[in-house]
Amino acid sequence: MIIVGGGIGGLAAALATGQAGAMPQVLERAATFSEVGAGIQLGPNVTRILHAWGLAEDLKRVEFVPRKLEARDTQTGQVIGTLRLGQRSLDTYGAPYVTVHRADLHRVLLQKIMRSGLAELHLDSEVQAVKQDADGIRISGANLPASMTEFSKSSAMVGADGLWSATRQYVVPPTAPRATGLLAYRALLPMLSVPEKLRLQDVNVWMGPSVHAVLYPVQCGDFLNLVVVVQGLPPENLEDWDHAGNKQDLEAAMGPVHADLRDLLAAVPAWRLWPLCDRPPLKGPCEMAKGQIALLGDAAHPVRPFLAQGAGMAIEDAAELGRCWVKADLPVAERLKMYAQARWARNAQVQQRSIRNGQIFHLQGPLRWGRNVAMKLMGESLMDAPWLYAGP
Repeated sequence: MIIVGGGIGGLAAALATGQAGAMPQVLERAATFSEVGAGIQLGPNVTRILHAWGLAEDLKRVEFVPRKLEARDTQTGQVIGTLRLGQRSLDTYGAPYVTVHRADLHRVLLQKIMRSGLAELHLDSEVQAVKQDADGIRISGANLPASMTEFSKSSAMVGADGLWSATRQYVVPPTAPRATGLLAYRALLPMLSVPEKLRLQDVNVWMGPSVHAVLYPVQCGDFLNLVVVVQGLPPENLEDWDHAGNKQDLEAAMGPVHADLRDLLAAVPAWRLWPLCDRPPLKGPCEMAKGQIALLGDAAHPVRPFLAQGAGMAIEDAAELGRCWVKADLPVAERLKMYAQARWARNAQVQQRSIRNGQIFHLQGPLRWGRNVAMKLMGESLMDAPWLYAGP
């Protein structure tokens, strides 16, 4: 099996299928294995899988376990809803809810693979063309090992190369990701640089008119991850993006906010800007697999960040791919078809719910007031997601 892409999704697929006996080979076009971005949240549906792969102790060295998720109004500062995490997540779902830095999770996966020898890793290797016919798959590209240019019917290729996937075109007709009209400003702060009274031990979600912010500790609580999502168009050239000017753009897009949030954001010395793009929710299994080629994670179903499940769905995909691969009595194409059939509807549901959550987070006027009242009255029953956290 060849896995295209060495990010979190690709390494998760390598580990899952390696444990299933596939001996995967990971092709990463970059010169080093690395992961960009900042923090991510891992719900119990995800940590359950990572622990089953033998990563519990490795994760403990880099994760943070928040006590609760607290929702607040950006303008009044009022707490409008609380979801207990910590022990409740263990008691209810049998696995923890944790936050990690993306690079730390990536490193945990990479080190597990390197220690176990379950997969071969190739850097500076780029797939440039793929041909699939009755005899198998043929690929060509830059710096590919000679053994990878032709495969039999017993081989497979998995595209785990992200939102702008180059392998996606071999499964579905090529289309560009769609712009959402949303901008994400991200930052990572040493916790000691945060005003003492504002240092968090929880996940905070601030909701306001056309804006929301998510803040939580990572790296065992030593750093604070911040993400602010606003509506707007990105600058034409992100290379020319100037922090001082665009800090003013962020403040203008947010409008008036409570002093606690304003003071937290004021502590940020530099922001990184990420225009948010996605694709429409999946319509069927044919969008995740075709013959001996399958797609995984953002290559198949990019998810908006409003349910904190982008990496989670890639890891769930990887686990299912491993479960299907062990069915050695079936042709490879049938195994990948089973994988797609098992995953597409759940991924589509997460995509749809994430879009809806974003709309709820950004409500204005009387609808915003109604949201706040509903969250106060219904509490955890409204904020919890048993359909998600209990797993597929």
